[in-house]
Order: sequence, then structure tokens, then C-alpha cells
Amino acid sequence: MRNWKSWGAAFERSHSEYESEPGTFPMHDLTLVGAVSLNDPPRPKVDLSVEKCRQAGIKVIMVTGDQPPTAAAIANKVNIIKHPQKEYNNMKARGVDDETAMRESTGIVIHGDTLAKMHAEDEEKYEDGHPEKGAFIQRWISKPEVVFARTTPSQKLLIVNACQLAGHVVAVTGDGVNDSPAIKKADIGIAMGSGSDVAKNAADMLLLDDNFSSIVNGVEEGRLIFDNLKKSIAYTLSSNIPEILPFIMFILFAVPLPLSTVLILCIDLGTDMVPAISFAYENTEADIMDRVPRNSKLDHLVNSKLISFAYLQIGVIQASAGMYTYFYVLNDFGVRPGGLFRLAGKLGAFPDDEVCLAETPPGCSCDEDAAPTAAEDGTLVAATTCEKVPTMYTTAADGGPEDTTNPGAFFPDG
Repeated sequence: MRNWKSWGAAFERSHSEYESEPGTFPMHDLTLVGAVSLNDPPRPKVDLSVEKCRQAGIKVIMVTGDQPPTAAAIANKVNIIKHPQKEYNNMKARGVDDETAMRESTGIVIHGDTLAKMHAEDEEKYEDGHPEKGAFIQRWISKPEVVFARTTPSQKLLIVNACQLAGHVVAVTGDGVNDSPAIKKADIGIAMGSGSDVAKNAADMLLLDDNFSSIVNGVEEGRLIFDNLKKSIAYTLSSNIPEILPFIMFILFAVPLPLSTVLILCIDLGTDMVPAISFAYENTEADIMDRVPRNSKLDHLVNSKLISFAYLQIGVIQASAGMYTYFYVLNDFGVRPGGLFRLAGKLGAFPDDEVCLAETPPGCSCDEDAAPTAAEDGTLVAATTCEKVPTMYTTAADGGPEDTTNPGAFFPDG
């Protein structure tokens, strides 16, 4: 069979000269009617979603079966490769040496054959467990912009494994049978709703609308849920200190109990419950997609930062306000603060005559029934008021004060 060039070399020929030859196709006596091209563009707003991922510290690596030029062009359209002139292969094409191009490039497009060749050499050169084994792919994925083209299913597994060895939490999307091994290997396997049954069974999550932007929206929603849980837990824990301090004062110094068990139940079941539940409906903070991903091994839901905030900061403020109000109210009733110590162990009327002020201030009395009740009520109001202050804090997104460092950071992010 001749190719197009050999057939087209003789323009004076006619189709009738070779139409009887088997396997021939008319290459002469043709009239150009038109041209047809096929275009498979990216989905709308994918470029914005990739940019949003980059701002959130999420790295998007493109792994495709297309040829490198096609993969690079698509990656440029969707913002995976933002600087084509600083891509490794483009720099080498301009005459930059290999070492300089690798050092100064911000992106790289890897052909599957190159990956297979380097992996085969690596297998022959190093044994399993050697620190240099797989170093070449680690250098590739360390680039900010990475594209793998013409890859096979086994090569996709190598890429996923390399990312996991680098300490990343890896999410893989795919829709075909060839993607199922990588989807199964990944920490989070995401299959398209229109994909094959094999890919769906291997995945942890199904993307019903086949839209990459839905993954980004899911990340934002997950961060919102995590933030709101931390806020609710911090708010709930902060009331433990003002609740336990009165009992500590009662046990150690025999001070009349500032908070009764009934009032503590009122705090736990009354003033705490509704605000804690309301945190589940909080809107996203202004910087929620500008933070780097948390370290899953260190940044737990309840960590030392949250405990410190709830107990040592807000909890101490609540307890101090409650005890100060307790002593202040009793002082107005004619009971000196110093006279409260060991008073709980004494018999007789409350307060004792010896702890009354010599001259009761105008409007004050030593009413033995009203004094402890008023003091307990004052302690309850002071503690719960201080507890509610953080819930009234508003961020810039809610119309509150602008904070350029970390808007809405009244509660710890962890």
C-alpha cells in the first residue's frame, strides 16, 4: 500500500487508473466540500476549580492516556499548567540543559514510556527498601505542575504509591476499568457516575454529575463541618471549668457552694445545648479555602490547642467572672469574702454574725435566705454570660470586623 505522499505525488493521475487495484482509496478527482474537526473541551468552570484547589493547598496532577502535546494543551486550559514557558520539555526545546531545566522548571509533562524506562532501570539498580529507589518520580511530583501522558494502569499505581510515600493524602478520579487499580490504591477513590461498574465498586465515592467542581465543593463542605465541630466542642468544653471550680472551693476551703447541682444541670441542659447545636449551621469562614490542608496525623478534631483554648482561656475567664460575682454579691449582703472560708462547715444561721460587716452599707442586709440564693444566681449569670460572648463574634463575611490575618479565628482552627 502506498501512503498519502506517494499517491499525491502525481497530481496528473486519475482515479480510474487504479480503481481496480484491491485496497485502494480514491485520492484523485476529488472536490473539497468542507472540513470536520472534533473537539472535546474541558467542562465549564474546571479551570476555576483547579485554581481554587491550588489556593487551598491541594495539588492537582493530571494522569491521562492522551499524547503529551494534547495533555499539555488541556492542562494549560484548566490551569494545571499555568506557565507553559517554564515547563521542563519546553525549556529543553529552547536549548536549556537538562539539569538547569529540571531545577528551574515549574511544571513537567512525563511520557508513559519515560516512566516505564526509568522504573525498569530503578528496579535493576536498587533493591526494595533502598532510599534512592523511586527518587526519580519523587523529583517529578515535587514540581508544582505535573502531567503524566500515555500512562498504563500499572504506571498509575506507581504514581499513586509515590504520592503516598511523599506523605500526601491521595484522591484519584476515574471512570474506566483501567483506572480501577489506582482508585482502589488511593486513600480516597472517586468514580464517575457514568463510569464502569468495576470503577464504581473500587471507589469510595461516586460523583453523580461527573463534574470535577463537585469535588472542590465537597472539600469546602468537609472543612466547614470540621470547623463547626471544633467550635461546638470548644464551646461545650469551656463550661467545665466554671462548673467544677465551685466544688473545688467547697471541698478545699469549705466555702458555701457557689453553684448547686441544679444550676449546673441548667447550664448543661439549658444554656449550653441550643448554642452548641447552632454551631452546626455556621457559614463558612472567609479563609476556609485559603488554608493549607491539615496534617491528618497531628491535627485531630480535639487537640492541645483546642483544650488550651477551652479550659485555660475561655474556661478560666468564665470561672473567674463567676467567683468574682459570687464574692461581690455576698459582700453587698454584708458578708466579707475572707469570712466565707470554712463557713460551710459551721452550724447556725447564714451568714454568721462574726462575718457581717460592722456597718452594713445602705441598701444592704444580712438576709440569711436571700444572700446565698442571690450569690448563686449571680455566679450562674456571670459564667453563662462570659460563655456566650464567643458565640456573638462575627467575621468579615457576616458583616463583622475585618481581620486580614485569619478572619473568624476566634475559635481555634487546629
